[in-house]
Amino acid sequence: MARAVQLVFDQYRIQRNAFAQSMAEYAQKPEYVQQLIQQGAIVLLRNLLTDSSQAIQQNAAIAVGRLAGQDPKIAELMIKQDIIRILLYFNMDKTNKYLKRAALLALRSVVRHSAELSKSVIDIGGLDQIISSLEEFDPGVKEAAAWVCGYIARHDLASAYSIIGAGAVPLLILCLQEPELSVRAVAASALSDISKHSTETAQSVVDSGAILHLVRSLTTLEPKLKRQGLNCLAMIAKHSLHLAEIILDAGIIPVVLEHCGHSDELVRRAACGLVREIVKHAPETAQLVVEAGGLGVLINAITRNRGDAKLPGIMSLGYIAGHDASLAMSVIYSKGTDALSLALDEDTCNGHVAAASAWALGHIARHSAEHARSVSLCGLLPKILSIYKDPKSTDEMKEKTKTALKMVLFKIEDLECIEPLLTTAPSNILKYVVAQYSKVLPKDPVARRNFVASQGLRKLQEILKGPAVDDLILTEHIQLINQCFPEDVVKYFSPDYPQTLLDRVEQYRPALNIDPSLWSERLFSDSNIPAEIKEEILALQQLLQGGPPLLDTEPEFEEEEENLLPPPPPLADKSALPPRKQSKKKSIKEPGAAGDTGQTQQASKPPRKSK
Repeated sequence: MARAVQLVFDQYRIQRNAFAQSMAEYAQKPEYVQQLIQQGAIVLLRNLLTDSSQAIQQNAAIAVGRLAGQDPKIAELMIKQDIIRILLYFNMDKTNKYLKRAALLALRSVVRHSAELSKSVIDIGGLDQIISSLEEFDPGVKEAAAWVCGYIARHDLASAYSIIGAGAVPLLILCLQEPELSVRAVAASALSDISKHSTETAQSVVDSGAILHLVRSLTTLEPKLKRQGLNCLAMIAKHSLHLAEIILDAGIIPVVLEHCGHSDELVRRAACGLVREIVKHAPETAQLVVEAGGLGVLINAITRNRGDAKLPGIMSLGYIAGHDASLAMSVIYSKGTDALSLALDEDTCNGHVAAASAWALGHIARHSAEHARSVSLCGLLPKILSIYKDPKSTDEMKEKTKTALKMVLFKIEDLECIEPLLTTAPSNILKYVVAQYSKVLPKDPVARRNFVASQGLRKLQEILKGPAVDDLILTEHIQLINQCFPEDVVKYFSPDYPQTLLDRVEQYRPALNIDPSLWSERLFSDSNIPAEIKEEILALQQLLQGGPPLLDTEPEFEEEEENLLPPPPPLADKSALPPRKQSKKKSIKEPGAAGDTGQTQQASKPPRKSK
């Protein structure tokens, strides 16, 4: 009898456990979540969290965590149903490490959505339970508790101060010393989330002695731990020069530059991010990176990385070049402009990378005309302008590209490089282009000649007649450029000048004193005019004297071509010629001579002399 009763209860327990497992499985699939909520799964799971079986409690906690991770509204509903309170004060008090791990994962799913949900968990008093879990012996519980601390701290400054005030930072640094690499990686991530908000939060992490352990974490072979350690150091260094110098004092530069060439792309990105946060503060820190060979490493990382992973390296080059002219020239000599040009070409679809490349190029060109020429010779100005004009570009991207164009245009003196912008730039960019022309042309005659030869002056006159004339600054600069050229040259390149010339030609009435002999005696002065042609010329003269000076027909001279040939010259007198030795036998024909009969006469042979 007792066995039968026990069998009933065992079956009931098995069914409850199967139900909790089914809820956990269906909660993973977003298409079933709404139906589970409509069927009252939250109320049923709340009852199972207080079940007598810890295995059922664990499965119910897993299901609650998966449901809460799907939607913030479900997480709010769980707070209202007191499920979070049950997790904190009923499930986490148990000695079962698996149950604690499941409860902490459920809390992580709730606090990850917003600062308001995190504050609700803190108000319930859950922070003390979470911090105490960092002292557990089980590494899985420590890892889950570190996850919750990191998700709470990442939302805002107040949440980070709550974690610091609860004493979580020393315990997280102890987690950095654990042998389990996963625990160390999550602890470094939590410290990064705490440090990123302000100088005070970062200073609290530094004061707890985290720098040494974070640097040691870079010597491991685990890419995830390397990545989280580099990110945490970057979050500390970004706030002030003092904190960056503390990290530099730990001898971090050679290690970081080595990781910039790591085989894992995420590690390369994190290392370039740390370099970016170090070099942005002062020229001295940037000089340390350059002297250590950092430019070549950064350029190599930009070339190897893809997509958004290029951003830290690109911004590092921009910060280094922006400090002074010598560092910018070092970037140019290291082929940094070529790498940025490739990033601008390959990532035109990725607007953020292209905008960052344009921003870095602007910082390289802002120092002098030589720097600006190095940037403009690569043909980058039209590419930057195309990003600015792209309708898909965000306001931030447009602002960065506009700033880059202004920095290049203010320094460039090679006007041929900016000439394509005259026809493609909008009015708010065109005024900077024309202003640079108005600054260079008055003092450079060769540039003025080239400007006219390349049709640049014609383009300016077209702009002056176009819709951009409403911009007063642009109009003033164009008028200043026009004063650098003669007035007739400016009129010649005006858009309406060809029509003006045609109108003048049409309105012109010539006053000519026509000499009719131009078509008669003077025209045929070197030839004998036949009688028939003379009659035609006389008729033509009469027509010219009595009608318009135009001929409908022309006399045909082809038929009388042979008659117009001049006669042959007369033969010379034979008596005047000197005697010549006659040949033995010669045929002589003298056409045109007197008494010529047209027959051939042979010379008589002289008599032979006798011996």
